[in-house]
Amino acid sequence: MTAADTLRFAARAALGYRRRAVLLVLAVAIGVAAVVALTALGDGVRRYVMHQFESIGSNLVFVMPGRTETGGLSLGSVVTNTPRDLTLDDAAAIARAPLVLRAAPVVVGMSEAAANGRLRETHIVGTTSSIADILHFQVAQGRFLPADDWKRPGTAAVIGETVRKELFDAESGIGQMIRIGDRRLRVVGVIKATGQGLIGNIDEMVVVPAATAMALFNTNSLFRIAVEARERGAVAATKTQIETLMRARHGGELDVTLITQDALLATFDSVLGALTLAVAGIAAISLAVAGILVMNVMLVAVAQRTAEVGLLKALGASGSDVVRVFLAEAALLSTVGAVFGYGLGQLAAWGIRVALPTLPAWPPLWAVAAALALALASGLAFGTLPARHAAALDPVVALARH
Repeated sequence: MTAADTLRFAARAALGYRRRAVLLVLAVAIGVAAVVALTALGDGVRRYVMHQFESIGSNLVFVMPGRTETGGLSLGSVVTNTPRDLTLDDAAAIARAPLVLRAAPVVVGMSEAAANGRLRETHIVGTTSSIADILHFQVAQGRFLPADDWKRPGTAAVIGETVRKELFDAESGIGQMIRIGDRRLRVVGVIKATGQGLIGNIDEMVVVPAATAMALFNTNSLFRIAVEARERGAVAATKTQIETLMRARHGGELDVTLITQDALLATFDSVLGALTLAVAGIAAISLAVAGILVMNVMLVAVAQRTAEVGLLKALGASGSDVVRVFLAEAALLSTVGAVFGYGLGQLAAWGIRVALPTLPAWPPLWAVAAALALALASGLAFGTLPARHAAALDPVVALARH
């Protein structure tokens, strides 16, 4: 049999049993659609997070208390077992370094925020006016923290958009009093809706002066110091300069950890990329299930078409010809299912982009190629056993069953 004869025979056989063909196509399509849609979601999250961080700039350095060798470093957490605290004086000294454009101390904690008879638990960030320029905060209403003395507790507060909505409804909240813990502060600004940032969800935080936060949480230690280098190309030199400065201030011991924004982005990229691969792997399991279904249905097909196989072999078709016919049918159905599933996956990804406009949920090319290749491979692999079973039939016995 020629290749054209094999394909024509396989197509006619598939169309002859339409319910079975539709079942196989649907099983493969669901598997491919799951891979395409889920990888689009996972990669979309990765791109969104990377874009959010990259939009801040790439000349940032974060100074954290403790060394990774002794305390362990994890994203968004404080290094533990620190031998010496980071202080406001340390932040001020770093801000005066020649290669540093600006620096801001950061204190974080949780506290209750109350206004208008409403109460909610919220993130409190203690810092200075410099943080707005370092992390590119955009004030939607009012103004940011005043450039006061770092060591003097202030009474100003800047709130995120979510906090504003929950405490003040449609009002701006500017000029209103808000109680944080046991302190009463005046709202001077509202940060534009931003979402997740390097120091947490900007929309759900209240920003107060660093000294105010330290008094509120009864601490003299900073969570970290955010530093902006004067130039992108001077980040490495700035990091070295800060290390030298901190060693001199801390008795000759380098007991802080410095991490650049590039290193932080690389870590996030690695973690989110691995998460996307894991999601793709979970979705690919459905393709394996579809392959098993292909095998079972093809085995039933062999039993239904015993006389047809016997006639083929009686007319001179070899065992390899019969194998090719059944494999061609499995490959044809798998290909149609893969293409249909690709369309469904793209439709699902489009739905995600419509529902979440800020999320670039586009399936990566490697995931699309892998899903299509795996669908075809699973169809062929699981179709091999039924094909060999059909090829092993004795033509006389097969015709006698008709």
